[in-house]
Amino acid sequence: MSGSERGVCVVAGVGPGNGVSISRRFARGGYRVAMLARSEAKLAEWEKAIPGSRGYACDVADRAAVGAAFAALRAELGPVDVLVHNAAAGAFGEFMDVAPETLETTFRVNVMSLLQCGQAAARDMLERGAGAIVVTGNTSARRGRAGFAAFAPTKAAQRILAESMARSLGPKGIHVAYAVIDAVIDVPWTRARFADRPDDFFAQPDDIAETIWHLAHQPRSAWSFEVDLRPFGESW
Repeated sequence: MSGSERGVCVVAGVGPGNGVSISRRFARGGYRVAMLARSEAKLAEWEKAIPGSRGYACDVADRAAVGAAFAALRAELGPVDVLVHNAAAGAFGEFMDVAPETLETTFRVNVMSLLQCGQAAARDMLERGAGAIVVTGNTSARRGRAGFAAFAPTKAAQRILAESMARSLGPKGIHVAYAVIDAVIDVPWTRARFADRPDDFFAQPDDIAETIWHLAHQPRSAWSFEVDLRPFGESW
């Protein structure tokens, strides 16, 4: 497909960095882009900056809000062709200090929102027997370090949910992929925190967006499920 034939891409969890870059990349590629985020003010800014995009204020951890957002964007833009799930909630602290409600909150954002957004998007894709769902994750999906007890379990569950989705939806023509981002992403707050690091220490959101674009457009004869992204100097 090309130009206006691309259809609709939903980016769930848009913020400075990956979410905005992914939205911009898909809009540039000819999609009508629906951006889901909680801040109406920020969405209004990004709409102006990204031609072909439209913002929908939505807490992706809220099932009713997700349903309302997808109903609205379908009515205004059309059925969903691509979903990029970029929503993430982080909480850090030693195991004995983690409050149960903190783990529950991160689980709702990192896992339940994928289930809810994925089901909503897949309904459109199943009707056509085609589509793509790409999930942005990180290395906490593979390992639980000290201090990550409220975060790593939810990212591991997110990755396993994505794998289950891929095995279920893949044979029906829907490509599901999981991008493991092993990096410090270049956004203002990370620049401030790692002010002594060189430019090539950081992963660039626009470069990450290019890989997400590629995953969403892989030919059916050579689909990827899990792809690692890290700066060339990252120790792994």
